[in-house]
Amino acid sequence: MEPADVVRVVGILADAGIECWLDGGWGVDALVGRQTRPHEDLDLVVAMSDISASIGALEGKGFAMKEDLRPCSFTMVTRDHRKVDIHPVIWDDEGGGVQAQPNNSTWTYPARGFHGVGRVDGETLRCLTAEVQIQCHAGYDLDASDLQDLAALRSVLTNDSPDAKSSLA
Repeated sequence: MEPADVVRVVGILADAGIECWLDGGWGVDALVGRQTRPHEDLDLVVAMSDISASIGALEGKGFAMKEDLRPCSFTMVTRDHRKVDIHPVIWDDEGGGVQAQPNNSTWTYPARGFHGVGRVDGETLRCLTAEVQIQCHAGYDLDASDLQDLAALRSVLTNDSPDAKSSLA
């Protein structure tokens, strides 16, 4: 996935009236304000109530279902291998997003995590905050990309520049 692909996918969803938040590698890079490494996919958090509309909007633009693990997640791809991994959430009473997990448990993105703002390809996009993206890296074995993402997230948290502060609004 290239920066223009990220903006395109978010635009497809926005045109369908669907809010989404960047997570994973592109979520990190949005907060940093630049691409820090290659990305195989785009991870997005989307409200469960918008999932059918999300699938329809993406199918209308050439994406097809590749892996359907709902309610936990699903992956859609294009013929040229652009891949979007969507994490459906149900909003709780505090504004957090509760995501089903494969082991029949749940994981909650805290409400404060949905206030992140970053930039990809010159566009301002919603993303999970650095603090919550760090929390998302807990509970599994980290690979080299995960470690790089964590270092980038920590740099955002410790950066005193006005851009870093506004990205965590």
